[in-house]
Order: sequence, then C-alpha cells, then structure tokens
Amino acid sequence: MIRLFKSFLVLSILLLIAQISNAQPKQGKEAFEIALPSLSGDTLKLSSLKGKVVLLDFWASWCGPCRSANKDIGKLYAKFKEKGFEVFSVSLDDNISAWEKAVKKDKITWQQVNDNGGRDAKTAQQWYVDALPTTYLIGKDGKLLAMDLSEKQLEKALKDLL
Repeated sequence: MIRLFKSFLVLSILLLIAQISNAQPKQGKEAFEIALPSLSGDTLKLSSLKGKVVLLDFWASWCGPCRSANKDIGKLYAKFKEKGFEVFSVSLDDNISAWEKAVKKDKITWQQVNDNGGRDAKTAQQWYVDALPTTYLIGKDGKLLAMDLSEKQLEKALKDLL
C-alpha cells in the first residue's frame, strides 16, 4: 500500500511539473495577451505593440528595485523609442494613487497599466511573476526573446534588434 502511495505521489508531482512548465512563458513562444486599464482608464493591449520590440515590465510603486530600474528603463526608452522600442509596464499596485504618484515622480512616459493584487494578480500569475521587477523582452513578431536582462544586456539586445 505504501509503495502504491509513493508511486501515486511521484506521478502527481511529475504531472504538476509538466503542467507548470507548459504554462510558463518560453523563449520563442507567442507572448500572452495582456489587456488592462491605464492611468486614464483606457484599456491598453500588449498585442497592440506588435511590430515593435517591447520590454514587458512588471513592477510596483512600493518596490525599491523597481523604482531604480525605472530610471534605467527611461534612459533606454529615450535612446531607442524612435527606432521601434516600446515599454509596456504592468503595475501590481493595489493602491492606484501610489501607482499614479510613482509614475509622476519617476517621470515615466511609456505605457502603463495596472493589475492590482500584487503577486496574486491574474496577470502576474499568468506570467509566473514571483519577484519584482520582472521583465520580458518581446520581438517585433510578438514572440518572447529573453527574460530579466541586465541594463547592459538589454541595451546590446536593442542595438542588435533595432
């Protein structure tokens, strides 16, 4: 009986791992759609940026490393925007006012949407965001190219892609 239970447990774990690995965003696969409200209340879609190289950025106003990364993203955005680079940031803030203040304070000019709920937010779960900031680089064809590149790696990738 114990042997049967162990076999069942191992099989269950393997099935769970297979299911999770098939659901996670993978390099070369089409990016999952995101359609969320912006600060103005309009719904913005990630797919509307197809044809551009996109940095998908998950962040929150209360995340110190995210706020620091906003400065680096801002530099790259200013440098490559005219060449076809776009940033699509997904805030996981519950507090919309804090999100709005952070956008203003950090002088963010790229697209911003919100899926409140922190790491429990539907979009964060779909993209398997377990730490902030988390970024994905998406090619002009809408397929995932890389995840969590450093500023130098991202700049090199943008030079190569644009």
